[in-house]
Amino acid sequence: MMRFCVLGSGSKGNATYVEDGETAILIDAGFSGVEVERRLAAVGVEPGRLSAIVLTHEHSDHVRGVGVLSRKLAVPVYGNAATLAAAARALKRPHALHTFVTGRAFPLGRLTLHPFVLSHDAAEPVGLVIEGQSGRRLGYCTDTGFVSRLMRCRLADCHALILEANHDPDLLRAGPYPPALQQRVRSKSGHLANHEAAEALGACLHPGLQHVVLAHVSEANNHPTRIERAMAACVAGSAHRPALSIAGQERPGPMVSLGRVRGISEKEPRNS
Repeated sequence: MMRFCVLGSGSKGNATYVEDGETAILIDAGFSGVEVERRLAAVGVEPGRLSAIVLTHEHSDHVRGVGVLSRKLAVPVYGNAATLAAAARALKRPHALHTFVTGRAFPLGRLTLHPFVLSHDAAEPVGLVIEGQSGRRLGYCTDTGFVSRLMRCRLADCHALILEANHDPDLLRAGPYPPALQQRVRSKSGHLANHEAAEALGACLHPGLQHVVLAHVSEANNHPTRIERAMAACVAGSAHRPALSIAGQERPGPMVSLGRVRGISEKEPRNS
């Protein structure tokens, strides 16, 4: 069975655990190695189960603990060439490095990972669709300034989504960030606003979508009630209403299991 848990998400650190049978990976590790291990233990996962750490981009809130975890647990680090080069100083000497090509699927144990391009101020940031052997698919899309047609296509047939809902535009304007930083956040290479996340989710609603986690929420420029309001408007007219949760910065969220979807075959065709 495919399971996942957002161990923490926000400007102070990001890490997500995904498993299918004996294969277990981290998407990013932006907390200290000790903190990642503590959060794994809090959700009942032995850190020694990890098969790999997969990087979305090189910013410190995504790679802070990667090197030390790789060395301590003897697990390889996967990233595209530009990200691995940009993160080299932070990673130091990881146990092993493996390069993937953005846009080209690759196997990792029982999982198949499909990296796709995002729009963020990093070397070559990616989102991911992670597919288990049962055909269940998890879409991961944070740290992007907008959601393109390509991104929507990649996320459209997923059974769960981890989707950025970074800021509320009104709270951002009235908040503590200086003008230059506000501009960076709301730019096309920044972060998604609540209404942009809602629009992206609206385009991805389908009967098989079981759970959506809203992630990378700004503690300074957003609030759960604002996110819930935007998402409620998104699904109000739809017959398909996945479970919604909001990832926090300070503690792990729930472990979500992707089970069989009634009325949908165990292995569905992917969009071309």
